[in-house]
Amino acid sequence: MSQSAFLRARRPEQKEQRRTAILTAARELALESGVRNVSLGSVATAVGLAKSNVVRYFGTREEIYLELATGCWREWADEVVRRLTAGEDVVDVLAETLAERSLFCDLLGHAATSLEHNVSVPAARDFKRAVLGVIGELSVAVARARPDLTEGEGFELVAAASGLAGMLYPAANPPPTLLEVYAQNPDLAAACVPFLPTMKRALAALAAGLPALR
Repeated sequence: MSQSAFLRARRPEQKEQRRTAILTAARELALESGVRNVSLGSVATAVGLAKSNVVRYFGTREEIYLELATGCWREWADEVVRRLTAGEDVVDVLAETLAERSLFCDLLGHAATSLEHNVSVPAARDFKRAVLGVIGELSVAVARARPDLTEGEGFELVAAASGLAGMLYPAANPPPTLLEVYAQNPDLAAACVPFLPTMKRALAALAAGLPALR
């Protein structure tokens, strides 16, 4: 959205359009270059606003990405529930739906390390509440699909899946410098782990082991 659309968002629908435009621009930039490489200034430029105008809607760059992460959690949950309801395997569903969502995995990797460090208390509170709500919802769906797991164990499995995805994603998608290192030094290439097989193996082991720890 350009500044020519309306110079100042006055009506509620205009303000909502501007919020949506900011989120859309931030999403597109992150998909192009990764979350860590997107600045508040680049988001403002992409949406045709001054940074001072962007912060009227989101106090910081990190708050923009927490908002996007909240939406990604919701989208992921909806797809997981859909596939579990269709009778698919819990481990396959959790791992495959994460593998399909590169932006979500990128955001998961940055949430605790940076995105939660420069936000307001209300923004952090709302994000944590949304995340715990989604994990709680998915824990019920997992326990329903895997009767050998309790809802509490389903909660642990879902939380582990999201945490592991955030950790594995950067290792499985290294920057150009590391790609060159691995190409020149095959003995180091093991550091570039395959995302989906590693996720499935780890989650399968956790799901199998949780009942033994009761």
